[in-house]
Amino acid sequence: MKKANLFFTLALLPFIALSQSVFDKYDDMDHVGSVTINQNMIRLAGNIAAFDESDQDAQDFADIAQGLNGIKVFITQDPGISEDMGATVKAYLKSSTLEELMRVKDKDATVKFYVKQGKDEDHVSELLLFVSDIDNPKIGIKNRKFESVLVSMTGDIDLNKIGALTNKLNLPEELNSAGKSK
Repeated sequence: MKKANLFFTLALLPFIALSQSVFDKYDDMDHVGSVTINQNMIRLAGNIAAFDESDQDAQDFADIAQGLNGIKVFITQDPGISEDMGATVKAYLKSSTLEELMRVKDKDATVKFYVKQGKDEDHVSELLLFVSDIDNPKIGIKNRKFESVLVSMTGDIDLNKIGALTNKLNLPEELNSAGKSK
């Protein structure tokens, strides 16, 4: 019986490892822009950055890159999809161990950071950023005005070095304050 259980577990392992994120449904949707950066690309960028030993941001980025599993960014200008993103984030939060790290609400947008605890208080295994209620004409590209932005990062993330990541990958600047608010 133990051998059968072991065989069954091993047979299912590849499917568990390749499981998709709840947010992957936005990859193929019309009116959603998406960027998915896999582990190999992150590590390649980190290795390139590591060559500049005089640049501390580059070294911090290289350190972070070694621990990241992936980054996914989803952007929409469609109010209906934006509402669905909000509902999906809310449902995901209920079923996960993520906790709210920080919330910023002003006249231009609402920004919420969620994290899953990592190996210590300065590391997280998942960082989720959701920007909604965007009411700033400067946030957009050309004639596109964004409604929502969703960023998901997984791996071993050092909150003290997150600024290097935002600079090198052009991620939202609000991530810079994530490590400072703890």
